[in-house]
Amino acid sequence: MASGKEIRTKILSVQNTRKITKAMEMVAASKMRKAQERMKAARPYGDKIRRIAANLSHANSEYKHPFLTRKDQITNAGLIVITTDKGLCGGLNTNVLRLALGRMKDWDAAGVKKTSVTCVGNKGLGFMQRLGANVASKVTGLGDTPHLEKLIGPIKVLLDAFSAGELDVVYIAYTRFVNTMKQEPVLEQLLPLSGEQLRDEHSHSWDYLYEPDSKVVVDELLVRYVEALVYQSVAENMASEQSARMVAMKAASDNAATVIKDLQMIYNKTRQAAITKEIAEIVGGAAAV
Repeated sequence: MASGKEIRTKILSVQNTRKITKAMEMVAASKMRKAQERMKAARPYGDKIRRIAANLSHANSEYKHPFLTRKDQITNAGLIVITTDKGLCGGLNTNVLRLALGRMKDWDAAGVKKTSVTCVGNKGLGFMQRLGANVASKVTGLGDTPHLEKLIGPIKVLLDAFSAGELDVVYIAYTRFVNTMKQEPVLEQLLPLSGEQLRDEHSHSWDYLYEPDSKVVVDELLVRYVEALVYQSVAENMASEQSARMVAMKAASDNAATVIKDLQMIYNKTRQAAITKEIAEIVGGAAAV
């Protein structure tokens, strides 16, 4: 059995750890509220541009954008993986990386020759590098606020490759924020834009008036639409990160409190055993005299 001094040292160590996890829990709770507000603020723009893109997909325009062109056979694929820069957020990154890895294995089994990966976040970048994947572009160090100007460059690498015909399909993997206690990993097809993605509650057969022409307008709008999808995905992932970190740190703090209680009980038993032993030795010595 450990000595009383060793047990006291363990108790102090766990108490210091609990102070850290408690502080991280409070910081994550504060950042989570801001991330949720940022995520909700981005939704109206995303909903509006989704509706316009849906109308364009059903319009009778003479111009067909490459983002709407679907190929029968997939030979080259692209994958955007959105993870966090930091850890200590439970199984958040593990779940989304497992989903992305499963899709990459499915592509390999289906005969896809090459998979190009764009990594958003340090955790996904490290995983893909260890895996030996073809990392076409990356962006890390986004902080607590997503910045579209930092995302455009790496994402544009895959968009340009798809427009040039070098990629047949592009998927995006991220963690969707459901509520504080639940975040679900999501794998969605980003390109080509499907009819399900460009859903609209109204089904009309009409078209816009384009100025200067349909090609310029549709080209610009669909690029903005894809960028809005990526930005929203990053905002969802950041809100999920802070929620998962808050829950993980709360669980760690609760576990530390339980460990401290158990160690204090062991310490009390050890101390009581030492006192009993000393009393027995004193009584034995007095009896011998």
